[in-house]
Amino acid sequence: METTKFEIVSAQSNINWTGKKVTGAHNGTITIKSGSLSLNDGKLINGNFIIDTTSIVILDVTDPATNAQFAGHLFSDDFFATDQFPEATFVITAVDQTNEDNTVITGDLTIKGITHAVIFAADVVVNGNTLTASGKIFIDRTKYNMKFRSGNFFTNLGDNLIYNEFELDVKLTASLTI
Repeated sequence: METTKFEIVSAQSNINWTGKKVTGAHNGTITIKSGSLSLNDGKLINGNFIIDTTSIVILDVTDPATNAQFAGHLFSDDFFATDQFPEATFVITAVDQTNEDNTVITGDLTIKGITHAVIFAADVVVNGNTLTASGKIFIDRTKYNMKFRSGNFFTNLGDNLIYNEFELDVKLTASLTI
């Protein structure tokens, strides 16, 4: 059994995020700082990556002043508290690969120092010395103490309600380490 390790290439990896509210949605990107993925006999067995929460960008708000205000709010304690928690982490705890086309990953996602298990389907492809992996993770933000305008904690929000679940569309590119 041969184990191979791949280092994540930050410049070729990212997360696209989407958050929804009653009146629409917002989207943007987050940078992946570093990480690695390991395979045994060509199958993913473990890995991890670090997310730079200070790199959150909002793509759909084009007015510079409104964008800056919104970004400041995402960086605040109401959401990611980036001054105190500039990084979030994901660590794979289990991989179920029933066949080549079906990989289910279980891992621990830590945001704001709070860790919860998440499970998602992923596509993992190795082509020579390059590994690509992608998957969509759906997160309940309230589990990470992000309660701002959540219907679970506040009443009569009407059109100001922000849905608890947000989506992270993770795309990783990694290179074989020698």
